[in-house]
Amino acid sequence: MKVDVHGLNKNRLCWRLLTSTARPVKELKGFRRITLEQDETEKVTFSLASEDLACYDADMNFVVEQVVFNVMVGGSSEDIRLTRSFKVYN
Repeated sequence: MKVDVHGLNKNRLCWRLLTSTARPVKELKGFRRITLEQDETEKVTFSLASEDLACYDADMNFVVEQVVFNVMVGGSSEDIRLTRSFKVYN
């Protein structure tokens, strides 16, 4: 993520998914705070464990459903600058 002025940059990893149970529209799953100089860039990496992908299904089992995860990265949930999708297979 590139900034136009020197300052603190907050990077958030959120996602949206459609599951068999009701879920929030966006869920915060990671956060990194970095400081960048003007026109500077830096690579920010987020790691997720299988527990981060899991939710309770209709029978209250904690499972990772085979759904498409829409991953969003940005300075806030309203400032999304990168979007990608992935699917988990058993």
